[in-house]
Amino acid sequence: MEHPENEEQYTGLTVNDGVAQPPKVNPYAVRRKRKPMPTAAELVDGILRGDVTMLSRGVTLVESFNPDHQALAQEVIEKCLPHSGRSRRIGITGVPGAGKSTSIDAFGLHVLKDGGKLAVLAIDPSSERTKGSILGDKTRMERLAVHPNAFIRPSPSAGSLGGVARKTRETIVLCEAAGFDNIFVETVGVGQSETAVHSMVDFFLLIQLAGTGDELQGIKRGIMEMADGIVINKADGDNVSRAQLAQAQFRNALHLFPPTASGWVPEVLCYSGYYEIGIAEVWDMIDRYFAFAKANGYFEKRRLEQSRYWMYETIDETLRSRFYNNPDVAALLVDNERRVLDNRLSSFIAARNVLDFYFKQTNK
Repeated sequence: MEHPENEEQYTGLTVNDGVAQPPKVNPYAVRRKRKPMPTAAELVDGILRGDVTMLSRGVTLVESFNPDHQALAQEVIEKCLPHSGRSRRIGITGVPGAGKSTSIDAFGLHVLKDGGKLAVLAIDPSSERTKGSILGDKTRMERLAVHPNAFIRPSPSAGSLGGVARKTRETIVLCEAAGFDNIFVETVGVGQSETAVHSMVDFFLLIQLAGTGDELQGIKRGIMEMADGIVINKADGDNVSRAQLAQAQFRNALHLFPPTASGWVPEVLCYSGYYEIGIAEVWDMIDRYFAFAKANGYFEKRRLEQSRYWMYETIDETLRSRFYNNPDVAALLVDNERRVLDNRLSSFIAARNVLDFYFKQTNK
């Protein structure tokens, strides 16, 4: 490289060429160009063909907060909706460490041995720094992760109460359109908002442990009333007797609850996800439930109730999003928040001021 500073008129000034740059590690490497975003028609066509790559890109659009991505995702969902609804949706929850991911690995292989396709939507804990998925669950589904008929999608809970990703309901629609006839929805752990998972699945499975000293702590009225089946994990080795004792305690507790809306009496079973003991019995229980719910019409009734629930949930979130993303409201919130912190205004009056301003703005 030539330097004009080395010419004769610039006496006393010399610029060296510097250190020669080392050659590339791979001189034949070519930087790949990023693939353009497919159109809604291309995504729908790929999803309906069962293309996992297109399904993954569709789910990414669903989870995106970009307005353009959201508009494209809604168009894809609308076109996939007529092809959805033909799967068995199973929610799986339990306290952290109960063995949910290991159990899903065993349950999934048991389901896939008879054919079909399985999608696992694992709600991962979010990183406090990046708000992204920690991706820990997928590493504990070693065999299922490499199965050709399985699709595992960890999604960040994004701090939502109870660890439920709001976009999971829309992701279920895309997975069903792609031909997945069994869908597992795994949650982070037991929380107050597990009702959100309950409102998007057909069967709600609660995994419990025995021998941890908190059997009574595990008997929570809210979560017990939602459960269609309760299973005691790690019933192996010296823990079998403790698991059977916990099984009896949970069965006794279920007698104290009112009858379920479906008329189904929840069953309590013992199994070992790690050693794959009792897996077939757990799945037989799930089969019996679906046969029971479809025979008395509760299955279709529940699906309709879920659709209505998510209509109102979508309205609530849209209103919340538009409120907080309004720049005028955001500026007014900062001002009122400062006045509240300075004890110059009460919280209730500040909230009323902001809401009144927003309502007047929207009524123009």
